[in-house]
Amino acid sequence: MNINFKKGNGLVPAIVQDANTRRVLMLGYMNEEALRQTISSGLVTFYSRSREKLWTKGETSGNYLQLVEVLPDCDGDTLLIKAVPTGPVCHTGNDTCFAETNREYSSFLHQLEVIIEQRLRDKPAGSYTVELAAGGAPKIGRKVMEEATEVLLAALQEGRQRLIEESADLLYHLLVLLNTQGISLNQVEEELRRRHGG
Repeated sequence: MNINFKKGNGLVPAIVQDANTRRVLMLGYMNEEALRQTISSGLVTFYSRSREKLWTKGETSGNYLQLVEVLPDCDGDTLLIKAVPTGPVCHTGNDTCFAETNREYSSFLHQLEVIIEQRLRDKPAGSYTVELAAGGAPKIGRKVMEEATEVLLAALQEGRQRLIEESADLLYHLLVLLNTQGISLNQVEEELRRRHGG
């Protein structure tokens, strides 16, 4: 890897991206030693311009960045660091240093998860989601079982369009159940990746 450290007086910007969600997490700076340590340790390490020394992200908070890949840009004077965070990245407690939620939005299911969270937080009058969640796991669980049965019946008797509609109902109710249990769609996806070696 040919990096031009001279151009920035010994430092290059290092953009950190979540390897799974593709969200930009933070920007730091690396010198040659920080890059070497990052690669050898597997934990993202920067050069602190204010303290004038190396620091491994997470050494104080415990929220490390586990290295996946280092990619130089076309000029060799900026790095893209793909990593997996073990907790919030920003010292403020936010997921990212740009106050974004570190989630994938590659599908509408992720957007729907956010909509459900907003409804449960804001509790708008007349919201079915709020009413459903108020019944707790027993009420939501009954709806999940009911929708699963309707998915099966649609597959056996009612045709393709009904199967799509009932599957949408099932996924919605499952997302509400997951939310009320403090489980994210990303966590479910991570379990699927783990099972299938992805």
